[in-house]
Amino acid sequence: MDPDLAMAIGVVLGVFTIPSIMSAISDGRAPRVAAFTMIAAGVLILWALSNKPGGYSFSELPNVLVRVIARYLT
Repeated sequence: MDPDLAMAIGVVLGVFTIPSIMSAISDGRAPRVAAFTMIAAGVLILWALSNKPGGYSFSELPNVLVRVIARYLT
């Protein structure tokens, strides 16, 4: 797995985890699955940051997501 793909998956998982956490808290449940998903997203993002020479900047993230999506759709 290349770092761009890991970063894209980690960011998407992290974004999808936020509504899950909010839903669990509003229903009075413990956000167990959301917590595990957030950990997985964090691990993927950290792995991508450590394996890409020079790392990522915040302004580069949209380009990374578009490149990954374009790579797998074409």
